[in-house]
Amino acid sequence: MATIEIKTSAIESGIKKIIIEKLGIDNCEIPNDASFTNDLGIDSLDLYEILMEVEKEFKMKIDDENAEKLRTPGQLIQFVTNNFKISQL
Repeated sequence: MATIEIKTSAIESGIKKIIIEKLGIDNCEIPNDASFTNDLGIDSLDLYEILMEVEKEFKMKIDDENAEKLRTPGQLIQFVTNNFKISQL
């Protein structure tokens, strides 16, 4: 079985697409250091839904302990980058 790592840019694009769709805004620049709550106006339910979509998109699990630490898109991108691998036969 071979393991292939996905590029950070692909992860960033995928995560930002999920955030943009959740916020219902046109494709715009979302700073990696923007606070989900203070800058983007995302409440805890919206963030939970975003994390569920990220789990689905990248076929991974974000446990509650880690989810509580994710305060910005950049932190979420870094978490997914550090924990995501594609396994192939």
